[in-house]
Amino acid sequence: MLATTQGQKVRSNVYLDVSLKQSAKEIFKVYGLSFSDGLNLLLKQATDKRSPILISDLDIEPVYPNDPDYKLIQDVKNEDTISLDEFMKL
Repeated sequence: MLATTQGQKVRSNVYLDVSLKQSAKEIFKVYGLSFSDGLNLLLKQATDKRSPILISDLDIEPVYPNDPDYKLIQDVKNEDTISLDEFMKL
């Protein structure tokens, strides 16, 4: 079992292809995730499964600006909310 320090954050420097990072940010945004939260989610899934994962493996749905839930998500983001780590504990 991997040791975990849930709730603690550490800044990591990684070298990414510029266009790959931008594309990933756009994809994560569609799912209502920041780039950092998206990477954390992917890393969490990979370590839980102990293998690389694909975004299609995740059980989340995209949310588009015309979707009725989009405004709700934006409203929640503007209020005090729980972190992704806190959500993952639920």
